[in-house]
Amino acid sequence: MAVLALAFQATSAQATITGTVDATITLQAGCIINGVNLTDGATGADFGTLDFGTHNTLFTQADGQILNGGLGFTIQCSNGIAPVLSFNAGQNDGSGAGLGARAMAHQTDVGRFVTYNLYSDAGRTAVIPINGTVTLAASGLLQTVNVYGRAFGEAGLTPGAYSDIITVVLEL
Repeated sequence: MAVLALAFQATSAQATITGTVDATITLQAGCIINGVNLTDGATGADFGTLDFGTHNTLFTQADGQILNGGLGFTIQCSNGIAPVLSFNAGQNDGSGAGLGARAMAHQTDVGRFVTYNLYSDAGRTAVIPINGTVTLAASGLLQTVNVYGRAFGEAGLTPGAYSDIITVVLEL
């Protein structure tokens, strides 16, 4: 009877099914401007401030630089993209004394302007004209961009604050 004691063990059938998972990502060209990650079509980027300081109304010229936290502004764009920056005329186009010069308007004295220019070099010899461009390397690395300014005094300036806003366009 020992033979009958052997029981048939039921074995469960095991099946193996394999498959795949598709992983995808789509990358757009983009840039990081002063630490803010932006993609094509973004607006409102902050490139910094051009501050000429405080002077009396008899100044002849004052120098400044577009700064972001004490340095020029920084741009890092997708590898292979040579970003091109263009600088428009500002809010007071045609009001500056001199061909192609930008102008800061007095806050309250309508018709009073301080003329200024932008430059791509610290010696302020290479003017960035209205809608002029600055092309950066296509390296994909972080780049510090230095843009300099010079304001020009003239007779009859009224004491007070003068300002302008220049739109900067970054083309990818």
